Amino acid sequence: MIWILRTLLVCCAGLASVMAAAAEPDRLAAFPRSSLEIVSPGGRIHKFSIWVAADDRRRMQGLMHVEQMPDDAGMLFVFRGPGPISMWMKNTVMSLDMLFIGADGRIGRVAANTQPFSLDTISSGFDALGVLEIKAGTAARLGIEAGAVVIHPAFSR
Repeated sequence: MIWILRTLLVCCAGLASVMAAAAEPDRLAAFPRSSLEIVSPGGRIHKFSIWVAADDRRRMQGLMHVEQMPDDAGMLFVFRGPGPISMWMKNTVMSLDMLFIGADGRIGRVAANTQPFSLDTISSGFDALGVLEIKAGTAARLGIEAGAVVIHPAFSR
């Protein structure tokens, strides 16, 4: 009889956790989707499917609490105008590469392998208009570095 109760409790606990996971809304569902390309200095083209954070609410949420994303995905933060940009990793579970992008679409800085949950600021070091966050190690793996060009409507060419 005790094993039946234990089994029933384990099943109920498992069902509750599955239902809670299913009920949790997709953290990125409120973000518009887009795509962009990065052209490396050597001419290689890399395509990404992205979420766009172009308003204060979405920029504040960013990739907080997101535990995984595909290798060819990222989040593009677009600001009102060019200027110094500082980011942080508060409540960000994954390590990321941050690509700071000027108004002309040129990547001016790559901050690689950022530290999850860190409150340290990561600065652009120049007047940037946007930041693309991708999985840590992706920039190095694909040879994306300062000087590469991002092709997306947010940037003039």
